Amino acid sequence: MSEERAPSDDAAERGSSDKAGPESPHLDEGDRSLAAQHAAPRALVIHEIVREEGEDELRRRPAAMAFSGFAAGLSVGFSFLMLSILQSHLPAAPWRPLLDSVGYTVGFLIVVLGRQELFTESTLTAVLPLLMRRDRATLMALLRFWGVVLSCNLLGTLVFAALVTPTGLFSESIHRSMIEVGRGAVSEPFAPTLLKAVLAGWLIALMIWLLPSARSARMFVILFLSYVVGVGRFSHVIAGSVEAAFLVFSGHGTIGEYLGRFFVPTLIGNTIGGVALVALLNHAPLVPDLHPDGGKRDNGER
Repeated sequence: MSEERAPSDDAAERGSSDKAGPESPHLDEGDRSLAAQHAAPRALVIHEIVREEGEDELRRRPAAMAFSGFAAGLSVGFSFLMLSILQSHLPAAPWRPLLDSVGYTVGFLIVVLGRQELFTESTLTAVLPLLMRRDRATLMALLRFWGVVLSCNLLGTLVFAALVTPTGLFSESIHRSMIEVGRGAVSEPFAPTLLKAVLAGWLIALMIWLLPSARSARMFVILFLSYVVGVGRFSHVIAGSVEAAFLVFSGHGTIGEYLGRFFVPTLIGNTIGGVALVALLNHAPLVPDLHPDGGKRDNGER
């Protein structure tokens, strides 16, 4: 008689043979390694990759933060410039934003691929360490980081706007387009600007969240999501600062318009958009895995 097999043994064998991906029994070691490389990372893995970036940001020396933030403010100015140049070469048609918004992506490509510090990125990365530890020291480190990066971002945008303001630097048609783009940054009341800024902050934070799993498609993720911000004319506190500052420097706008109709509502909206994406949609579902001890903080408290 043949030996009868226990049902539990059959189930275990089926469970083993049903495993897929890197754990598949049908693959040798080389194939398993290859499968692991191509497997999409779990949300928890993405969370920890992005959080590590945030930890590195909070540990950076203020001088390093300042130079990187200033460079980002200068670099993102090319979004304003390229948007204006493309716009000046296109007819005033309803479909024009669909094409000229390609220029808006240039500054974001430089900043993200160049690893420069941009305030709206840090509403995701630098907030994750605070959500993990929830202590005063991390909060103060976050506020210090935000203060240095935001102020240096803005300084960079002001310098860039001043550099491209002189009459005769660009053709008359490009100069007119730059003024038109600048007026767009301060054209709406407080509430609509704030709501559009929430969407911009949300999209930029989402872009940073997607990059760890994008691999070789990183450039396309940056291009697509920054294009959405541009074509939607969503308010971005750094890129839009170049536009609004140029309007002031060229004599077609006032400081009051820069602050009241652009800067304040856009700063609030971008921060809400980025932090809400982190806290409500990305971090909260992972809390049971991140805090298996029931939510105790990882700063030594019991």
